Amino acid sequence: MILSRARRFIFVHIPKAGGSALALALEARARKDDILIGDTPKARSHRAGLRGVKARGRLWTHSTLADIAGLLTDAEIESFFTLTLVRNPWDRALRYYLWLRGQSFAHPAVGLAKSLDFSGFLNHPQTQTSFRLWPASAYMRDRHGVERASLYLRAEHLEEDLPPFEAHLGFRLAPLRRTGDSGPPQDWRSSYSDADAALLARLCAEDIGRFHYRFDDAAGR
Repeated sequence: MILSRARRFIFVHIPKAGGSALALALEARARKDDILIGDTPKARSHRAGLRGVKARGRLWTHSTLADIAGLLTDAEIESFFTLTLVRNPWDRALRYYLWLRGQSFAHPAVGLAKSLDFSGFLNHPQTQTSFRLWPASAYMRDRHGVERASLYLRAEHLEEDLPPFEAHLGFRLAPLRRTGDSGPPQDWRSSYSDADAALLARLCAEDIGRFHYRFDDAAGR
């Protein structure tokens, strides 16, 4: 997450949606008093400035707008340009699973991914609850439950969707340097059975409908 009073924007980083490249680009142009929350080298160097700061929720890479109440005022959150990235849910779910399998920290999701195949992971009640309760809009609601997103950027069409934010900043960000988390779309279709593809369609119906994603978007890529 990045908060900039100087440039009046808030970047919310949804997990496995491709936000790392944008975060790095924004950090490279960060102002001295920008608040960088995350695990990049520059964000880690800024952690001392957050000691003793009281916020409503957890301050970490994937904080929501509701979490940062107290760090920023309600008026700032309401008036700043707020944005995040979204990704095709079938692509995102597979990337999330593969990422979890490579982790070693203690977390229920890591344990599930390491002990189950992809279908078993998707069908586990814990995974289903997580996907159902956390559409993109859940990250962009303030502490009052009001959605404050100025812009949703699609990871698959990032440079096409960036101009409104670049206009706000007054400079260009594209082309962005790809990271492992923001690589090009993959053909995820072979990883899903028909039943599992339909399951994820139900779990992520809000994002699929809102951003016009399809299971076959991977065709030809």
